[in-house]
Amino acid sequence: MAFNMNPKKNPMPSQDPNVRNKNFLEVALGYTEETAIDEAKRCLQCKNPKCMGGCPVRIHIPEFIALVAEGKFEEAYQVISKSSSLPAVCGRVCPQENQCEGQCVRGIKGEAVAIGRLERFVADWHNANATAAPVKPEPNGHKIAIVGSGPAGLTCAGDLAKQGYDVTIFEALHLAGGVLVYGIPEFRLPKAIVQKEIDGLKALGVKVETNMVIGRTIAIQELMEEYGFEAVFVGSGAGLPKFMNIPGENLKGVFSANEFLTRVNLMKAYKPDSTTPIKMSKNVAVVGGGNVAMDAARCAKRLGAENVYIVYRRGLEELPARHEEVEHAMEEGIIFKVLTNPTSIIGDETGTACAMKCVEMTLGEPDASGRRRPVVKPDSEFELEVDCVIMSLGTSPNPLIKATTSGLDTESWGGIIVNEAGATSVKGVYAGGDAVTGAATVILAMGAGKTAAAGIDEYIKSKN
Repeated sequence: MAFNMNPKKNPMPSQDPNVRNKNFLEVALGYTEETAIDEAKRCLQCKNPKCMGGCPVRIHIPEFIALVAEGKFEEAYQVISKSSSLPAVCGRVCPQENQCEGQCVRGIKGEAVAIGRLERFVADWHNANATAAPVKPEPNGHKIAIVGSGPAGLTCAGDLAKQGYDVTIFEALHLAGGVLVYGIPEFRLPKAIVQKEIDGLKALGVKVETNMVIGRTIAIQELMEEYGFEAVFVGSGAGLPKFMNIPGENLKGVFSANEFLTRVNLMKAYKPDSTTPIKMSKNVAVVGGGNVAMDAARCAKRLGAENVYIVYRRGLEELPARHEEVEHAMEEGIIFKVLTNPTSIIGDETGTACAMKCVEMTLGEPDASGRRRPVVKPDSEFELEVDCVIMSLGTSPNPLIKATTSGLDTESWGGIIVNEAGATSVKGVYAGGDAVTGAATVILAMGAGKTAAAGIDEYIKSKN
């Protein structure tokens, strides 16, 4: 095979920014077969593939890319699916630039191979063309409960189901998918794709029970003692939002990013007939600089806001969001007010936010995180006219599981403590994803789900 030595990766076709910022259709349009083959030929098939070391679920990257280069797309999908239960999701939302692509040797003198785009292409090709149903494995007679249907729970469920376990997922909301459906917008991750991945797990025998708040509807101990589950995996995520605790945060028009995105993504607030609509705002401020902040800002723009501001206390270089998400937000007209920090939110006579007081910042010496510490610039206070404020300052695990599970050890900030196999302090109970680490990436949650599935399998086998 002749290698493609072009130093640049094939660009991703996408909607025009001035069109897409008014709709919720997917921004990136995906590679064609010809483009995917051309990009796959950029892979040098290294004998020591560093890209695999950067993948939390250890996908056999050179192997699947070599098959793409030969036009063997279904075979490439089968290679990916041995390691990943959610390839169409990962190809869209993983921070490949910091993981697999960040280790690619092509990135030394040019751009890395577009591993994520190829993974997305392969998964989409399979979903559009495959007709054979997954082979349901022989049951092994053991029941496992999964708490939460986000990426950690879905991955753990898929790995266990493939080994013949009788797996039931318990989801608190009315729709399975966790952060994939309530957190990530349709224009980045179409929900039909998430549903397709979940349907694939159901075909393997995984059962999904929605509207089940474990810790409230049923306690974890009850799952094991009364319902016959031999082990439980807790992948309940980190859905408890953080606030700044500044004056005015209780005013109307002030949201956590969690609530705002859940209304938009899960409840479809952008549709005229939505039962949980969001008031159309003229000027929106999103406080924070991560991927969630970008998602909230871009959603607000699509809901019709004239001005949407990202208010972030450090500079552009310190933004924690993916470069691609920042770039897309800028293209769509989001205004970045960096080196700015809110001090209070002002309300009008109806108790609705109408302005936000802010101060300008400068960057001092590095703090514990290694980033330069923001310092208030003297005499720099100003007001920003806004009628909607979205706080995107991170989340922590909901304390419900801890409060209702006797003997479960947690960190002081709420994360569940686990060992290297994902086991908690309660026998037979495992955990992973954001419930353990706090808010992190989809692929890291998936890696934790895989680890816990292996730990649960070993635990069950040791009992019998």
